[in-house]
Amino acid sequence: MHIFARALFYTLIQMAGMKIYLAQQNYHIGNFEANTEKIIAAIREAKANGGDLIVFSELSVCGYPPRDFLEFNDFIQQCLASIDKIRLEADTIAVLVGAPSRNPVPEGKDLFNSAYFIHEQKVQAVVNKTLLPNYDIFDEYRYFEPAIDWSVITFKGKKLAVTICEDIWDMSHNPLYRVRPMDKLMEQGPDLMINLSASPFDYLHADGRKSIVKQNVTKYGLPMIYCNAVGSQTEIVFDGGSLVMNAAGDIVSELPYFKEALQAITINDDGSFEEMVIHAGADIKITEHIPDTLNALRGIDVIHTALLTGIRDYFSKMGFKKAIVASSGGIDSAVVLALACEALGAENVHAVLMPSQFSTGHSVSDAEELSNNLGNPYSIIPIKEVFGSFEVALAPEFKGLPFNVAEENLQSRIRGALVMAMSNKFGSILLNTSNKSELATGYGTLYGDMAGGLGILGDLYKLQVFALARHINRNGVIIPENIITKPPSAELRHDQKDSDSLPEYDVLDPILYQYIERRMGPKEIIASGNDAALVARILKLVNTNEYKRNQFCPIIRVSPKAFGIGRRVPIVGKYLS
Repeated sequence: MHIFARALFYTLIQMAGMKIYLAQQNYHIGNFEANTEKIIAAIREAKANGGDLIVFSELSVCGYPPRDFLEFNDFIQQCLASIDKIRLEADTIAVLVGAPSRNPVPEGKDLFNSAYFIHEQKVQAVVNKTLLPNYDIFDEYRYFEPAIDWSVITFKGKKLAVTICEDIWDMSHNPLYRVRPMDKLMEQGPDLMINLSASPFDYLHADGRKSIVKQNVTKYGLPMIYCNAVGSQTEIVFDGGSLVMNAAGDIVSELPYFKEALQAITINDDGSFEEMVIHAGADIKITEHIPDTLNALRGIDVIHTALLTGIRDYFSKMGFKKAIVASSGGIDSAVVLALACEALGAENVHAVLMPSQFSTGHSVSDAEELSNNLGNPYSIIPIKEVFGSFEVALAPEFKGLPFNVAEENLQSRIRGALVMAMSNKFGSILLNTSNKSELATGYGTLYGDMAGGLGILGDLYKLQVFALARHINRNGVIIPENIITKPPSAELRHDQKDSDSLPEYDVLDPILYQYIERRMGPKEIIASGNDAALVARILKLVNTNEYKRNQFCPIIRVSPKAFGIGRRVPIVGKYLS
C-alpha cells in the first residue's frame, strides 16, 4: 500500500471510532452448549457488521445465578471449555464475556466472578468482580472471592474500565462495601466504563438502574456501556434494558425490555456516540413505579409482561409443554388461567373445575365463561361425593365434633389431590394461584390450594391481582366482570367470605407492604395511621405462618422483597408473634 494511502486508511479508521456491540441475551443455567452457541452467533453477526468489541452480561457462559453448581469441578471445567470455544471466534473482534475463573491463591474462595476480555484468539485480561452482594436473592460471597487488584484494559487506543454488576451499585452515603472499584480504576485514567450485569427485575428496578448508571457517569465524568441479562431463571426475572449513557448523563441508546437484542454503538474519539440497531424484539414500555402507598394500578403492565416471561421461560427451560390450573371462578385462578393461556397458548392449558356443595352456582358458570372466552379446554370434577366419603371415614375419629377448619381444609386437599393426579397422568405442571396477601397471612391450605410447581401470583398483593385482571381486560372482556366484582371467597363453607377471616384488602395490603417490602416496625406502621391492635394481629399472622411459606413452590419475583429465597426469617421465632 502506498504510504499516503496507508496514512489515509488509518486516519479513516481512527475517525470511524470504536464500534461496540451489546448482546442482551437469555441464558439457560448450566446449558453450556446452547449458551455458547448463542454467544458465538452474536459474535459472528457483530464481526460481519464490522464490530470492534462485543459485550455480554454477567456469568453469561453458565447463566445467572448458578448457585451450588459452582461447587462442582465439572461445572467449572465446562465453563472454561466454553470460554475456549468462544476464544477461537474472537479473532478480529474483541469479546467481553462473563464466566467464573479460578483463584490461583490458596487463601480465600476458589473462584472469582469474572469478565474475560478475549482478542486475537487469546484471553488478554480477566477482570474480577469486587463487590459481592450477599442480600435479598444474592449470595455471591458464598462462592466467590472479591477482587484485590484493578486494572484498565487498553484496546484500540482507549482505556476501558470494566466492572461487573454490583461493582457500580455502592453509591449511597451509607456504603455497603469498603472499596469502590471505579475509584481504583480512575487512578489509571480510563476513557469508558463498561459494566456486565445480571440485574433482576422488580417493579422499582428499571428507574433505580438508570439512576445508578447516571450517578456513576456524573461522579466519574465518563460514558458507560451497561449490558444486562434478559429472561427468567425459575423465580428470578431479568428484564434487559441494557443502555449506553454519555458523559453528560444522557441515555444515548436503550435496548428493549424483556426481549433479546443485539445493538451496535460507535464511540467516536471526541466521546460522542452513534447507534445502529441490528435486530431486537418489540419494546416493552416501563411505566411509573409503584410507590410506597401501594398504588396497585401503576406498573401493572410491566408486571404483566414479567409474569409472562417467568411462565414461558420456566416451561421452555424445563422442557414442559402443558399447564393445569384449578379454576374456582375466583379472581386469582382467573388471572392465572388468563396469564397461562397468553404465555403458553390456550390449547396447552387445562382448567379443572371442582365444585362442592358449598360452591355457588355462579362460581361454576363464571369459570366456564372464562374458559370459553380464553378457548382453553376444561373439565368439571365435583368433589361432594369424595368429600362425603372422607367424612364417613373420619367419623369414628371426629365423633360428632362440629364442622370447622378441618373439614374446610379437607376440601382444599381433595382438590389438590385431584388436580395433582391430572398433572401426573397427563404430564402437565400445576400452576399455583395463591397471592401474596394470602401467603403473608397463612390464608391457604398446605397440600391443598398451596400445591403447585410454580407460584404465579405469590408476589402480588390482592389489590394488584384485581388491577392485573383489569389490565388483562383492557382490550375487551376476557375475565368475566362478575369474577372481578364479587366478594372474594374460598367457598369452603356456606356464605364464606375472605373478610370473615381477614381485614378488607384495601386495609390489609398496605400494612403488609409496609412490613414486608419496607421492613417497617409496628410502631412506624401504627404511626402512619393504622390501628394498633390490627397491626399487631396482621404482623403476628405473617410471622407465625412462615412454616407454610417455607414449604411453598417457587414464586415469580416482581417486587423488591418477595417470599422465597430473598426473604429468610426463622420458622421458630418469637418476634412479633
